[in-house]
Amino acid sequence: MKILFTLHQGNMYSGGQGVYTTEVTRELARMGHEVHLIVGPPWPDADPLVTVHKVPSYSVYRLLETQRFWFYGRDPKSFLHPLNAYELASSRAGQFSVMSAFSWRAYMQWRELQRRYQFDIVHDVQVLGYGTWMIKASGMPVVANIHHPLSIDRLNQMRQATRLGWMLRVQMFYPFWMQEVVARRMDRIITGSNKSRQSVQKAFALRDEQITAIHDGVDTEVFRPMPDVAKKPGMILFVGNSEDRNKGAKFLIEAVKILKDRGVDFHLVFKDRLDAEMAPKLAEELGVRDRMTFVGRLPVDELARLYNEAEVLVSPSVYEGFGLPAAEANACGVPVIATTAGAFPEVIADGVTGMLVPPGQPLPLADAIESLLRDGEKRARMGAAGTARISEHFSWRVCAEKTLALYEEVLSARPLRANNEA
Repeated sequence: MKILFTLHQGNMYSGGQGVYTTEVTRELARMGHEVHLIVGPPWPDADPLVTVHKVPSYSVYRLLETQRFWFYGRDPKSFLHPLNAYELASSRAGQFSVMSAFSWRAYMQWRELQRRYQFDIVHDVQVLGYGTWMIKASGMPVVANIHHPLSIDRLNQMRQATRLGWMLRVQMFYPFWMQEVVARRMDRIITGSNKSRQSVQKAFALRDEQITAIHDGVDTEVFRPMPDVAKKPGMILFVGNSEDRNKGAKFLIEAVKILKDRGVDFHLVFKDRLDAEMAPKLAEELGVRDRMTFVGRLPVDELARLYNEAEVLVSPSVYEGFGLPAAEANACGVPVIATTAGAFPEVIADGVTGMLVPPGQPLPLADAIESLLRDGEKRARMGAAGTARISEHFSWRVCAEKTLALYEEVLSARPLRANNEA
């Protein structure tokens, strides 16, 4: 089968969608399928068997991330292109137009590539822009992944906003209705968990037959117990983007403030973006900065080692489509404290591979962390159970096989639909 993936930012460090695309495209290619990827920056570390087609970004957010002076090295005339000018101006005004602009570039790239390669199906990952709709309207079968809808991101940002200016910026930042409008016109929507399926179906008003849950996976060859790596006593680990309010980093920092006041011996390692602002500022305000270390991006082998050094991983998300860091930590034999939000109850077996607490509440989170830090035998038991559970139930090969079966189901249904419509 010839499969074309589209993703607006492809690097694995861009979040779960980057990891998902890297792993699933690799597995499908190794299964013998011809896999292509249209992708925006930051560029992915794709498998050599995957053909990558890069498209540019003119978002000011990319400019800030790369710290390049005014997109140095680009043809000045390219800024006059209507799409490029729109993305630059809208992002400068505080709007997240990256996905919309990318989808139109992907549509134009698809038109050129389709004549040459004749793809069987297009797999959109987390974009659902109007360009994706145009690919579908052109007669191409299209399935799309949604890890978490932008409408849920907006809601969680608003709930944690403390100032009117912040609320207004949040309202301006997220595109209204785009994903909802486009999702209803796809052949199928894929989510990474059953809980995510429920929330996406509700958010987008989808029918049961329009949406399917296929669990994400973990690369257990990389994320595994390392007996030669020594645990660091009292080490609590957070892995995620603290600027994403879905991740609940605020509540973890408030929880460790409680732990410090109780006299608990701990050190919190924050594997986060080094340009993050909220977490360091809040840590200073609460007087726990001396108990925290901030770590930036790491190669996956170093991340696996970091997991192995931790005594417990904490994922305090208020919404989670799957929870890759929690699953990766469990695969490494590390017990996980997570919340009952989103997909965590599907990934973490409460009381067996970790502990689940209510989201958005620092006190239960602090209690759970303290109980595990004080009980080494329980940590070891939960860690071993986590490794076994992840290995048995969550793998990228199984995810790719189920995704391929869904492609075949979509393709087999299209002639029937065409006959019925005729």
